[in-house]
Amino acid sequence: MSKETTLEEARAILVDLGLPKAQQNERTALCLLALLNLTPGKKWSKAESPRIGITPIMDWARKHYDKDYAPNTRETVRRQSMHQFVQAGISLYNPDKPERPVNSPHAVYQIAPQVLEVLRTYKTRKYKQKLEEHLSVHKTLAEMYAREREMAMVPLKVKDGVEIALSAGDHSLLIKAIVEEFAPRFVCGGTLVYVGDTGDKYGYFEVSLLAQLGVVLDNHGKLPDVVIYNAKKNWLFLIESVTRHGPVDSKRHTELEELFARCTAGRVYVSAFPNRKIFMKYLEAIAWETEVWIASAPSHMVHFNGPRFLGPYTNENS
Repeated sequence: MSKETTLEEARAILVDLGLPKAQQNERTALCLLALLNLTPGKKWSKAESPRIGITPIMDWARKHYDKDYAPNTRETVRRQSMHQFVQAGISLYNPDKPERPVNSPHAVYQIAPQVLEVLRTYKTRKYKQKLEEHLSVHKTLAEMYAREREMAMVPLKVKDGVEIALSAGDHSLLIKAIVEEFAPRFVCGGTLVYVGDTGDKYGYFEVSLLAQLGVVLDNHGKLPDVVIYNAKKNWLFLIESVTRHGPVDSKRHTELEELFARCTAGRVYVSAFPNRKIFMKYLEAIAWETEVWIASAPSHMVHFNGPRFLGPYTNENS
């Protein structure tokens, strides 16, 4: 059995054990093989359970699989492969001396006995059953991570009886503030048309309402982060949530003007920021004849010059 074949089998096992995609790679596969002392050509039934440290794992990979990791990748191996093994219960950490300090150079890892039992049946008829039995009592790390992400999601009520969950992060928290703090103050009675989400591309989209205003799109990614319609004034608010990038600068203003060229409602462009510090970072880039809202001072707005405040511009008044 070649080195490449053994490595591919190890990577397949990582998937079977429910490791996240970020750990379904060659580096983590080599860590698994080192934990089992499974050299090329050695049968899975002969897998062992030595205690081994990070540097010895790297030395082992170099000796048996010709994978030469630089010394400065030691932390990557520890934090991006072995840490997840311990989290998933695949590997034990300092089983010989649990009280050993975390940063000790003598820290060692060892394959968990129940996992070793499963992997020794790999490529046999017993493997599937053993794997299922193991997974039935041990949650996979991918499942645990997914549950943690779900718990960290940002809930957002978009209309009566409808709530969505946005991906966790500052960007989504600012979107939530736009909908819950900005809209009631400055778009009173407005209807939410669109809410973007970094995880799902869009979290909420009233396609038919936008179509009624003359806008039919084939790429949601071009839309601003939040779109709100005020039917009473026939104004459409196009709002960018700015945490790391993306205010309504001159380039973005032109893009949105072209995108909404057939819109029958007047357009109001808003750049929303979580605080003044981030606002000041983008101050010089913000386009004229647009508005700025800062979540840390929700009852105020900043107007970037023009013949009117908080309203759409036409050829006559721009």
